[in-house]
Amino acid sequence: MSTTTMFPQAMVRISSVALLAFQKFLMIAGCIFLLGVTIIFAGREDVADRLRALLAPAETVVAEEAISAEAVADEVPAAQTGLSRRMQGALDYASRRYRVSTEALEPIFLAAQAVGSELKLDPLLIIAVIGVESGFNPFSESVVGAQGLMQVVPRFHQDKLGEGPASILDPVTNVQVGARVLKESIRRQGGIEEGLQQFAGAAGDVSRRYASRVLAERQRIEAAAQRFRSS
Repeated sequence: MSTTTMFPQAMVRISSVALLAFQKFLMIAGCIFLLGVTIIFAGREDVADRLRALLAPAETVVAEEAISAEAVADEVPAAQTGLSRRMQGALDYASRRYRVSTEALEPIFLAAQAVGSELKLDPLLIIAVIGVESGFNPFSESVVGAQGLMQVVPRFHQDKLGEGPASILDPVTNVQVGARVLKESIRRQGGIEEGLQQFAGAAGDVSRRYASRVLAERQRIEAAAQRFRSS
């Protein structure tokens, strides 16, 4: 009875050791294969990039936190290219509402998606601010000197303009700088509504008219994006 019991246990241990050895063999073989490919294609950046992507830790690929469950559901990581379904729906809405071609809007939406992911800021909130502030006119300028899509005042944000004040009229730069200003306003004021009011220079308006306009536009964009995703 004792011999019969010990025999299967010994077989299990032997099988486990053999399986572990086989797994290590596969890992070593895979590393040798990748090393060989790297040596052969050492001068080709595209191959090197693909190999780095394969070997990169999974936790470094995605770095995005949205402000709602709906915002998370269909976004893409900043490391990938192209718009998420949610942002595509928002793009379709903005093109029709503001009468601007999708080709002209796409770089703006890509910038909003990327900087929103980086700053943990809902990209649809950025898009709503653009709609209210400039109607997607990149050359818009107010009487107080606010410029571009998000109506940034260059003299107040020199630290964010690496290429000088003239770069604020570049749509992508304007979105990147404007989103950072908005994020700072929200952080300092402790809430989205309060942050929006400060962003607009209307912190003293108790009616919060500006914040209400932006949030209402964001809600319309979100509804349009949801319809697009379900179509």
